[in-house]
Amino acid sequence: MDTSLLLRVARTELLSPTLKRIVLEAADGGLLPPAAAGAHITLTLPVDPDGKPVRNSYSLVSASGQAYELIVRRAVRSRGGSHYVHDRLGEGAVLEATIPHNLFPLSNVARKHLLIGGGIGITPMLSFLSALRASDARVELHQVAASDEAGVFTALLGPRPGDEIHVHAGRGGLDLAELLAVQPLGTHVYTCGPAALMDAVVAQAKALGWPASHVHREDFGAAGGEPFVVRLAKSGQDVAVDAEETMLEALERVGAPVRSLCRGGACGECVVSVVEGVPEHRDHYLSDAEKASGLLVMPCMSRACSDVLVLDL
Repeated sequence: MDTSLLLRVARTELLSPTLKRIVLEAADGGLLPPAAAGAHITLTLPVDPDGKPVRNSYSLVSASGQAYELIVRRAVRSRGGSHYVHDRLGEGAVLEATIPHNLFPLSNVARKHLLIGGGIGITPMLSFLSALRASDARVELHQVAASDEAGVFTALLGPRPGDEIHVHAGRGGLDLAELLAVQPLGTHVYTCGPAALMDAVVAQAKALGWPASHVHREDFGAAGGEPFVVRLAKSGQDVAVDAEETMLEALERVGAPVRSLCRGGACGECVVSVVEGVPEHRDHYLSDAEKASGLLVMPCMSRACSDVLVLDL
């Protein structure tokens, strides 16, 4: 089965100085694979025509058979992907993409859905909100936004009379402890946004005794850290991983045979065996026992505690 698509940029719209809407259609004019709320695609972006492309994953705001819609935020600290999308990507451009994958689905047994987004983490929340409204499910949404983006996010969410939708300008207006404490039994919470927000949601839910199966988060990127070296055991090649680069990106840069899918530490597709060295685990896939063993690592998110990490590649 072919897992790649060629997509043509049908329309673009600058929603704000930092937010750009992209509508993608099949390059051959055909129908696109269906995607449920919460799904994402990974785009291959030709940031540097003379170098390796950048692969970025984006949540689908909406996905019909005719088009996929994304919203891309211009990142201050970018590897080039968001700047390429904002400054150079225009209508008619053709991009390679993966078929949609969904590692952040809505629960089909939840009595209520509590959505907590931060910044560009609004994108899966928009698809959730549309699906939940269509099924007349009970939903409450809280979106944390910078003051200059709050108005745009409010317009995107399109609150209706009776909706439990709240946009907070800054974290100060959102009391997670109180919010999570008053939810009825059977509620599932979903969070996407800055790591600090998601970590806080998960930690507060755990402290209040929420079942782990009722708490859902989505990660697409890894925070930076200290530079280190990855050594490929089969070839002896050393690959430098800089402070703002993920291990996966460094491996892809040199053409190492590593697979990937979610690029957010959730699916297990990129897992690699460790031959020597100490990994710094940042994923949400490996078990505590697997992390403690130090024998496996997820290069899309994790880094190294040792100066050199030798992988079975």
